[in-house]
Amino acid sequence: MRSPELDPGGIVAYAPGSIGNLGPGLDVLGCALTGAGDEVHAWWVEDPGVHIFDPGLPELPAEPTRHACGIAALAVLSRVSVGHRGIALSVRKGLPLSAGQGGSGASAIAAAVAVNSLLATSGFDSLDSVGLLRAGMESESRLAGTHLDNLAASLLGGVVCVRGIDPPDVSRIPVNVPIWFALAHPSLLLRTKDARAVLPEFVPRATVIAQIANVAAIVNALGTGDLALLGRALVDHVAEPVRAALVPGFAAAKQAAIESGAIGASFSGSGPTTFAICDSEANAIASAEAMRWAYESSGTSCSARVAMIDMQGARWRAAS
Repeated sequence: MRSPELDPGGIVAYAPGSIGNLGPGLDVLGCALTGAGDEVHAWWVEDPGVHIFDPGLPELPAEPTRHACGIAALAVLSRVSVGHRGIALSVRKGLPLSAGQGGSGASAIAAAVAVNSLLATSGFDSLDSVGLLRAGMESESRLAGTHLDNLAASLLGGVVCVRGIDPPDVSRIPVNVPIWFALAHPSLLLRTKDARAVLPEFVPRATVIAQIANVAAIVNALGTGDLALLGRALVDHVAEPVRAALVPGFAAAKQAAIESGAIGASFSGSGPTTFAICDSEANAIASAEAMRWAYESSGTSCSARVAMIDMQGARWRAAS
């Protein structure tokens, strides 16, 4: 195989990180965020198949069948015949591992978009958004579980609603109000599979009704710009109560965010990252710092940042 230095060109794709399970929207609502994401460079090589030259982090495997990018790339490549050529990947991880910020989903989408765009610019048939989501879901189902909220948000941008996964049925939710997010990432590893394992198998009818009402209210609030309603609706009756025990300091961090001006807070994805929704950048900065301090006061080091909704989603460019 030729070395990557001898293969200039190709495609570079970027996919933003995201909040899955937005509030009560378990596996249903996702939100793409500005400020951090994963990037994948794809280019042609002489050897067939998919080859990962740089997995992004030392702890990530270089085997394509075990890496989120490799699995998604193989899924895209399997849908066309490219002869005796192959595709090489180099990954730049901008998102932390097992943090609840959509890292595996962003990697899968970035790889799928990069390979798909490389095929299209080389004269091959390309996939539509549903096909790209299917490729990303092949990766997520092996590594983190079968769900689309992070994948759809990273691909499409904005806030998304997942109605179904087989086939993918996803729509973007209108957002007619500027929103700031404060995110606190305690230095804990919480695998999605472990966080899903604590979810209750059965939920009382009253809890289901309350959860559905909050999801509907969030969609209404985003469309109408009713931040007060958004804050009241950002209550998760199903996942947050059982997952809180997995993240020491979460309750204190959530309370600190509210006291600093946030209108609501919850886990980002399956955690441990905690997000708070704010009506201004100043409140977001204050809430992020308050959550960071709360986690560190409980004995867990923590990083924090602020973000807004990434309305663009995944994008690609020709590599220089």
